[in-house]
Amino acid sequence: MLFSDTYKTIDNEAKGLFKDRGSRFISLAIPVSSQEEIKIRLAGLRKEYHDARHHCYAWVLSPDRQIWRVNDDGEPSGTAGRPILGQINSRELTNVLVVVIRYFGGTLLGVSGLINAYRSAAADALDHAQMVERHIMERWLLTFPYISMNDVMKVLRDDSCKQTEHNYSGSDVTLEISFRSSSSGQVTGRLNKIPGLKMKWLATV
Repeated sequence: MLFSDTYKTIDNEAKGLFKDRGSRFISLAIPVSSQEEIKIRLAGLRKEYHDARHHCYAWVLSPDRQIWRVNDDGEPSGTAGRPILGQINSRELTNVLVVVIRYFGGTLLGVSGLINAYRSAAADALDHAQMVERHIMERWLLTFPYISMNDVMKVLRDDSCKQTEHNYSGSDVTLEISFRSSSSGQVTGRLNKIPGLKMKWLATV
């Protein structure tokens, strides 16, 4: 294997809570797959918790964890989004959004108090989430003559490929398959040797 095709994320939404001097910090850890999905979830939470003082968050996307963002939502710079992100990174997670919603209790907590509150709230939500390891997968569409079916099936079995859809049209077969990205060269190389077979890349997820 030339590169790691695994990443860690969460499998379910989870909630946490931290309280300090009257302020309540409600935290939510949410599995996400795109920035558009994140925008929708944030808008929904702002509507649901419309009476809260702050909605601070951090998120990380992509298997290499290189796409991320933090937001302090009016709290002093660096006291909210960064501590939340720190909890995501300490668990080496991606495709996750953590939002901490603050209901102000009337007492200022100071910079160190805020950092501790947002860090602790984020940690509580993530501690209640189910961590899972996932693989980067490639999806391809195959078209081949029916007489090549046995050859195709042998490759799919040997390399643990998954079939998601198949159609028959006359003497041709159309098959959608998926396999781990790390085995792409081997799988596509073997399939390309089958006479009459055509391949089309669909997505990497």
